[in-house]
Amino acid sequence: MIATRSAVLPNTSPESTQSGPSLMEVETIMARQDDRTLGEMFGDLTRDFKWLVHQEVQLAKLELGEKASTMRKGVVLLVGGGLLAYGAFLTVVAAIVLALIATGLPSWVAALIAGVVLGAIGYLFIHSGITSLRPQHLNPHHTIDTLKEDAQWLRTRVKS
Repeated sequence: MIATRSAVLPNTSPESTQSGPSLMEVETIMARQDDRTLGEMFGDLTRDFKWLVHQEVQLAKLELGEKASTMRKGVVLLVGGGLLAYGAFLTVVAAIVLALIATGLPSWVAALIAGVVLGAIGYLFIHSGITSLRPQHLNPHHTIDTLKEDAQWLRTRVKS
């Protein structure tokens, strides 16, 4: 599960990073370098934006990898449920055949009970698989949230 960007991605704590300036460094630089040229400020903004995009891509890769793992589990449950349901269908068919051949014999009751039990288990697997594949469970929520935060940060940085 993804907790925060600094817990997930290396070198992304607000205090210190190796690939980009920290928030404190940016504020310090902004406070003491008010006399920078427009080109220097644009260069800094471009570098910071590039670093920010790189960090967001790393976060998105990690989060989408987790979503793919969840999706894989749903597919496995779906396939397993489908196989059990198919087995249940074959068992019910065998029970019907046995019932027609030997009406009233207990062997078809046993086959029918096995078919019902396998069918119920297959249904539970299929239902669990479909539930885990719902679109709301597959969205990279953390990445979307941090992209919104980054857009807001960029808007305030461009205005200043």
